[in-house]
Amino acid sequence: MPTKFNDMQRIIIILSILTVFSSNIKASSKYEIRAAWITTIGGLDWPNTKATSEYGIKRQKEELCRQLDLLKEANFNTVLFQTRLRGDVIYPSIYETFTESLTGKTGRNPGYDPLKFAIEECHKRGMEIHAWMVCIPAGNDRQVRLLGKQSVVKKKPTMCIHFKRAWYLDPGNPETAKYLAAIAKEITMNYDIDGIHLDYIRYPENGENFPDGKTFRKYGKGKNLTQWRRDNITSIVREIYNDVKIIKPWVKVSSAPVGKYNDTRRYSSKGWNAYNAVYQDTKLWMETGIHDAIFPMMYFRDNQFYPFALDWEENKHGRWVIPGLGIYFLKIKAHEWDINEILRQIYFTRRNGLDGQAFFRNEFLMKNTCGLTDSLKCRFYTYPAAVPPMTWQDSIAPLPPQKGEISLSNNCVSICWEESESFKIEEIAYRIYASDTYPVDTNDGRKIICLKQNTNSFVAKDSNIKRFWAITSIDRYGNESKPLAINHPDKAKRIICINKLPDFPKASTIVVNDITGMELFRTKCDSEELVKKLNKGIYSIQIFLSNGKQENITLFIK
Repeated sequence: MPTKFNDMQRIIIILSILTVFSSNIKASSKYEIRAAWITTIGGLDWPNTKATSEYGIKRQKEELCRQLDLLKEANFNTVLFQTRLRGDVIYPSIYETFTESLTGKTGRNPGYDPLKFAIEECHKRGMEIHAWMVCIPAGNDRQVRLLGKQSVVKKKPTMCIHFKRAWYLDPGNPETAKYLAAIAKEITMNYDIDGIHLDYIRYPENGENFPDGKTFRKYGKGKNLTQWRRDNITSIVREIYNDVKIIKPWVKVSSAPVGKYNDTRRYSSKGWNAYNAVYQDTKLWMETGIHDAIFPMMYFRDNQFYPFALDWEENKHGRWVIPGLGIYFLKIKAHEWDINEILRQIYFTRRNGLDGQAFFRNEFLMKNTCGLTDSLKCRFYTYPAAVPPMTWQDSIAPLPPQKGEISLSNNCVSICWEESESFKIEEIAYRIYASDTYPVDTNDGRKIICLKQNTNSFVAKDSNIKRFWAITSIDRYGNESKPLAINHPDKAKRIICINKLPDFPKASTIVVNDITGMELFRTKCDSEELVKKLNKGIYSIQIFLSNGKQENITLFIK
């Protein structure tokens, strides 16, 4: 594979710059994937409360909502939600039973569908949610014992192998690909999911000693062992990808491979890489189009991070690479990473054209470990970002929404619009932009207010109140329509203004009314001077120009 580091001068220069942080951090583009892994095994990230009663269900749901609220507040747009754990799941499945982390008892129904609930709550907040599937592990000895007859080890013993006090699906058995693809299809068919995210889609650590000799003799067909194993993993990925795309082609298929693909020409992976150690040929998956994105587990520092991040970026074949950052190392006793290590990695990924960042695990964002979440909100994720369009799957933009209207009531700005004509043939969401200048620049991520699904209205309060608005249609692939301008200065019957009036000729007469239309006073002062005279509230302003024309303005003073 090509390696274009130019004698690593690029890295040396960047690292010398990154050693000192200034307040002027490079702003992100409109498109950036900002993801967090929410781990459900053992309740590591969620849930803490067990769903053993109506009260427990309520508390469990509230826990998740608090986490999603914090992610939304920090302008995240993607949640990687652990859905299949170790031969058990968090939703009602015909293949595997409920995990013990939901209720404290393996196989016990929590009384609601956690996956359905999580999807609904993410979409309410305009965030994508990807069903995170742990693939090859079937559970350690204790977990398999708890699963009992419901374990895949008991149901399909010839498909499983015991190795180092744990059970694994055998990647060399063709039934493994069918089994995992069936679970991915079940999720895709039954849930409004945005992605299927594959974890541990590889052989276990020390995989060279994996006891699959019997399977190799049966299915090896003259290949050498290492290439056969890589082909096995690739075959599983291909079957999952193809089956998901047949059902819903807009659902993104991604994985979390080992963070280093292989040794580069100048840097050793120190024996831990995807290609040789665990038989993942991830670059092939992107090159042959059986992956939409990867979230490599780049839980490394210094030159065990930067060269390998560049290696992924240079070999992504038009798909997305979102490095996974190991925030669980922050101030943990055995490692004690400094916060600047993570901040440098974020800055580096932006500077070098990678597609975003993912954080493992969500607990450390919730706890604001070492001030990380504050740094994201104040320095890196200061405004929203959009998930980029999946143009290799579909690149046709939908039609824009129609007939937008704006009004002021109860110190809020209310916006509504009619559905896009494209809504008749495909699912459509709406991205809302706002600015105090016209036209609203929808190519500027700083103008994004939110993404709304299953609605054609929006209410803005406080800092989100702006003078001019634009609405675009977004299809399930992320393609975006042309904007519908709302409160167009040349077409609006009544101009909506926030804290500022447009300039007008000095000879104009201004009549200031309260919101009911009762006249308060008349004046000929300029617009800036008039605004300074007014207290907080909503005013109806009439401007009588010297040419006989009249402008009607609703002015909101915050």
